[in-house]
Amino acid sequence: MRAEIAIQLATPADAVDIACLSRDSIEQGLPWRWTPARVQRCIRDGATNVAVARQQEAFCGFGIMRYGEEDAHLLLLAVHPEQRRLGIGSALLAWLEEVARAAGVACVRLEARQQNEAARCFYNEHGYHESALRNDRYASSVHGVTLEKWLRVETQA
Repeated sequence: MRAEIAIQLATPADAVDIACLSRDSIEQGLPWRWTPARVQRCIRDGATNVAVARQQEAFCGFGIMRYGEEDAHLLLLAVHPEQRRLGIGSALLAWLEEVARAAGVACVRLEARQQNEAARCFYNEHGYHESALRNDRYASSVHGVTLEKWLRVETQA
């Protein structure tokens, strides 16, 4: 039996866990940009939600989404490698999308490394489609793919 996944807003005490998971899972092979200080700035930023996932009170993943007037940008989403494929990433994404819907956001966008097939498949399975290729997005010769999901359909008045 799997333990229940609890999603909640991050606190400053979560910043080190979030930054280390980003460094080890997302930024692998790149300069470490999502430091604890940067994560703490996001936690304090009113236009950004930093969500953490816990199982039995243990940190197991996170997501960071910045909100604009009409769109949102999923900056980071990661789950500890040993806890992947248990629904944690899906729960985090659903939580962040629900907050975006409540805020009136029409579209969520994100970038993934072009060679990261697992991430691209994950987002495709959750209704995202690839909308652009971004050359040298992460570093020289590391290309990115922009993915997006429309949360609401715009209607003509």
